[in-house]
Amino acid sequence: MITININAVGFKADAKLEDFIEKKVSKLTNLYDRVLGVEVILKLDAKEKVENKISEIRFLVPGEDIFAKKQCNSFEESIDENLEAIRKQLIKHKQKVIGK
Repeated sequence: MITININAVGFKADAKLEDFIEKKVSKLTNLYDRVLGVEVILKLDAKEKVENKISEIRFLVPGEDIFAKKQCNSFEESIDENLEAIRKQLIKHKQKVIGK
């Protein structure tokens, strides 16, 4: 079981959002069996009015961390976009490792 740390900066993330993140991240961790852990940081950008939800996701893998950061209208949208970027990076990383 991979540890998924979710940190909301300046607010309390509700259980529904945390469940959403854990389900989405868990699906992606199955793509590569060497993921050691996942860190998710949620922030609100007070300067932006609409697209003020920021998420940062870091997959801890041997050799290098895989990271993505997105700012969107909702945390769910931000998480989805981040995980798509991380999925692509994971595939490249996996191919690079297997190719060695």
